[in-house]
Amino acid sequence: MTTVRLPLFPLNSVLFPGLVLPLNVFEERYRAMMRELLKVPDDEQRQFAVVAIRDGREVAPSAPGLPDQTSQPEQGPAAGFGDDPLKAFHEVGCVADAATIREREDGGFEVLATGTTRVRLLSVDASGPYLVGELETLDEQPGEEAGALAEGVLRAFRSYQKRLAGARERSLSTSAELPDEPSVVSYLVAAAAVLDTPTKQELLEAPDTAARLRAELKLLRAETAIIRNLPSLPATELTRGTTSLN
Repeated sequence: MTTVRLPLFPLNSVLFPGLVLPLNVFEERYRAMMRELLKVPDDEQRQFAVVAIRDGREVAPSAPGLPDQTSQPEQGPAAGFGDDPLKAFHEVGCVADAATIREREDGGFEVLATGTTRVRLLSVDASGPYLVGELETLDEQPGEEAGALAEGVLRAFRSYQKRLAGARERSLSTSAELPDEPSVVSYLVAAAAVLDTPTKQELLEAPDTAARLRAELKLLRAETAIIRNLPSLPATELTRGTTSLN
């Protein structure tokens, strides 16, 4: 078992390998993380781990709240994640490689990172200015019939895109413009489909590529059928992703 220690960046969303993650960093705990990452030499990877939040708040409260308006908000690296941060996060996350970390005049940061490798969260250290996790790296196994499944998922994804966006067939990307490597297909579709965070987390945790593709094929067919039968659904709005506040 190969383990690493990396800063943790919890989000209300799931990061997949190969996908780009823009971040607007303004909380002090994450500012401290970025300042530390900037100390890493330019020729080395500036990495942190993204984990989806199971129970907690992505942004810690900064003012007294309900029901007691006099209560003071939590402070520190684990603010918003309870007494045991390990229980607040999903077990499987993704390492992010920060290609760009740009500090703003207000002290915040604009970060552009890319997901690289799946990891399993083993423990959380909250003793420093930001959370640090001990993580086990997870290999991606192809599974059985991954290639054929990838082809089926791409066809289903095209039909899903067409229904979701209301586009004409000729306006969709050609097969040459989409990846054909099964694991890349599985992560791209998982990230692009309009699914809730628990469902995306299940796809990230799939035991192998083939299992993820099988699950996606089932989901895409079901979602396409739902959209087909709900013509009043404002599908074009669903395609617009949001950037995390952090």
